[in-house]
Parts: sequence; structure tokens; C-alpha cells
Amino acid sequence: MTDCGCDKAKAELEEFLHNELSPQQCQDIRDHMANCDDCSAEHLVGVTLTTKVKEACQEKAPSELRDMILGSIERLDAR
Repeated sequence: MTDCGCDKAKAELEEFLHNELSPQQCQDIRDHMANCDDCSAEHLVGVTLTTKVKEACQEKAPSELRDMILGSIERLDAR
């Protein structure tokens, strides 16, 4: 078990959340968070934000809004 410390865990949290680290780096951060309430709390915030952004990005604009935007673009292109 390797404890990477708060500085490293927080610096690499974004990459950790997106599974962009090596297996060993991920394990080091997991080991640290198992014993650090502060980093665990920051990780939970990151997970929550990532989930909410993914959910929000799945929504589609109403067709009326899409048509209005496309019409505006077409008018600008016609100039």
C-alpha cells in the first residue's frame, strides 16, 4: 500500500475521475483516499459534478429552439 499524499491525490483527481492514470497511480490515490476524509470528500464532489454534467449533456434542445438557431445561422450566411 502506497499513500501518495494529499497534494498528489488532489493534483491528479481530475485524471483519476476520468480513468486517465495508470493502474498503479489509481491504486495509490485509492489507498490515500481510504484514510483521508478531506480527499475523499473532494473526490465525492468530483464524482457528483462529473455525473451531473454527463446527465445535462444528454438533454436535447426543443425542436423550436433548434429551428430558430438554424434560421438565424442561415440568415447570417445569406449576408
